[in-house]
Amino acid sequence: MLTTDSLKDILMDRLEAHHVEVTDASGGCGQAFEVLIVSDIFKGKNKLMRHRLVNTKLKEEIAAIHAFTQKSQTVEEWEKSKEA
Repeated sequence: MLTTDSLKDILMDRLEAHHVEVTDASGGCGQAFEVLIVSDIFKGKNKLMRHRLVNTKLKEEIAAIHAFTQKSQTVEEWEKSKEA
């Protein structure tokens, strides 16, 4: 079963992430997650390309859960969003 911590570790490793936030949106049963992934691996990619990349890297994990919502940003985009 995935936990917020295990999913965060996977995302940090597989996506060379600078920052990751994981929220269990299922009330603790580990079947729905909302994530924010900040990585420069997303540079030059549109939203669809970013989502496909994440989905490919997490193919097995996503298949084992009910819902997965992602927001992906480059480090620059993330820094700008924090200032706003």
